[in-house]
Amino acid sequence: MTELSPDPALESALRTHTDYGVEKLEEADLADDPFAQFAAWLAEAAEREVYEPNAMVLGTIDPEGSPSIRTVLLRGVDDRGFSFYTDYTSRKGRALLANPAVSAVFPWYTLHRQVIVFGEAHPVETEDSDAYFAARPRGAQVAAWSSDQSQTIASRDALEQKVRDADSRFADEPQIPRPERWGGFRIVPRRIEFWQGRTSRLHDRLVFSRQGHGGWTVERLQP
Repeated sequence: MTELSPDPALESALRTHTDYGVEKLEEADLADDPFAQFAAWLAEAAEREVYEPNAMVLGTIDPEGSPSIRTVLLRGVDDRGFSFYTDYTSRKGRALLANPAVSAVFPWYTLHRQVIVFGEAHPVETEDSDAYFAARPRGAQVAAWSSDQSQTIASRDALEQKVRDADSRFADEPQIPRPERWGGFRIVPRRIEFWQGRTSRLHDRLVFSRQGHGGWTVERLQP
């Protein structure tokens, strides 16, 4: 086996240690349900200028059983679940249509916080996809028609030509229609973990677990 030459910068990066401070998460601090708690933390992340506070790392299982992850943007949250939008024929779209099991994490590193969601993702109602697509910037609408997400293409020039073709196609349309292959998924959670970093890696981990129809229990996990 070939050994890598010592690199001080690499060694420093591998040994970085940050003490996560004194902020705590106690059971008494929690909202009555996980969606209210999430909304409060998301709003705080935005107020404290976390970059892309609605970004979540999404994990799926493809039809062959292989895991895959990527970052997507949360576009809606209510007591039904967490919604995002994509091309249904993309890698993640095909994975979720074949196997709805999903996990997602909101990594608010600068706050020493994470929210981890476990559940199932299902397509949102057609009217929700239509409404969200209609509210997107026109450039993003054109891009949805231009890109066969996750599929190979010969070059960047070829992609930009597809954009020009789509732009020309809809030049006289005041409203670009939503492609049938494009729409939303809603993650319906069965567990939601709220993670607060603490000193000496003794982190607070409080988990809401769904019980029956709409009820939740809360448990503390060891760090």
